Amino acid sequence: MQPGAFYHIFNHANGEENLFRNKDNYSFFLKRYIDLVSPVCKTYAYCLMPNHFHFLVEVRTAKELISFFDQEKSEGQIFPKFETLEKLSSRATKQFGNLFSSYTQAYNKVFNRKGSLFIKNFKRKAISHPQYYKSVVEYIHQNPVHHGFVERAEDWEFSSYHSFLSKKATRIERQEVLDWYGGADNFQTAHGKKVNREITQLFSIEL
Repeated sequence: MQPGAFYHIFNHANGEENLFRNKDNYSFFLKRYIDLVSPVCKTYAYCLMPNHFHFLVEVRTAKELISFFDQEKSEGQIFPKFETLEKLSSRATKQFGNLFSSYTQAYNKVFNRKGSLFIKNFKRKAISHPQYYKSVVEYIHQNPVHHGFVERAEDWEFSSYHSFLSKKATRIERQEVLDWYGGADNFQTAHGKKVNREITQLFSIEL
């Protein structure tokens, strides 16, 4: 995951299990995401489903990443010297692994289970053209509709959709996304349309 690049991130539960069994699970996952991933990635959209999730993120700049990891080092955690951009990118990617591991440990303790919870290698697709950004946002927010959980994106509780229509503080890059659409009204209108088949095939999960 290269600094400054956009990625569609997604992962799935191992086997037939669910990642989230109740509302507290969703909330805890997002809290750990904020703690572990937000320092290395900006978040533009997300959706948590019972057995999988989606995020649209932008990896922070090399300068921001180095600053974060230097701070971690000063707090007693040991990190290798970043001699190459590749090593820095690897450390940023590893934060997702830390998220999955942290969540799994807590989940296993609560539900008295053992073993891995997530598929080992999470999926990430680089989004290299800004023309696709809005399409990924809409695909992510409409995922619960696609899977038949709700009829409208706004009806799903565990996504970033409502953050764009709220005045409350958020870690989502709200203003930048709304600027892509030219405002909240256009954002809502776009989400009322079906994602076309080409976009669905381009960004759909393949697990």
